[in-house]
Formats: sequence, C-alpha cells, structure tokens
Amino acid sequence: MGYFTGLIEILAAIGLMIPSIRELTSILLMIFLILVFIANVYSSRKKVNLFKADYSGPGMAYLYKERIPMQIILIAWTWYFGIYLN
Repeated sequence: MGYFTGLIEILAAIGLMIPSIRELTSILLMIFLILVFIANVYSSRKKVNLFKADYSGPGMAYLYKERIPMQIILIAWTWYFGIYLN
C-alpha cells in the first residue's frame, strides 16, 4: 500500500506542475489527503506502529499532536497554491 500511495503523491506532484490540470489535481489531492487522514485515524485507534509493524504505537496522541496539524497544513497548502492562486 505504501508504494501505491507514494505513486499517487508523485503523480500529484507532476500534475501540480502542469497549469492546465493544476486545479483538478489539487481537488483530487485534497480528497486523497482526507482519505489518508481517515486511514490515520483508524491506525491510531488500533495503535499501529508503522516502524515496527505491530500494535505498540502511540495511539491517538500521535493523531492529535502530529497528524491533524500536518493534514490541515497540507490541505490548506494544496488549496492555496493549487486553486486559490490558479
């Protein structure tokens, strides 16, 4: 799954550099970021540790302290540069 999401991110980066599809790419990227966030909520509730591949992770603390602020920044950045300034 990691390779698939990485491929999507690479394609999104390319799409953001092409003016004719920048807005559509931005919308799709924001949807992708929301879906990734939902997956992060699920893994945080299950206390998944991505580095050890077990269930010894930090749980919801990671979600509140790190992931939510980062997702907000990424979505806002995508909207601002991909749609607002376009």
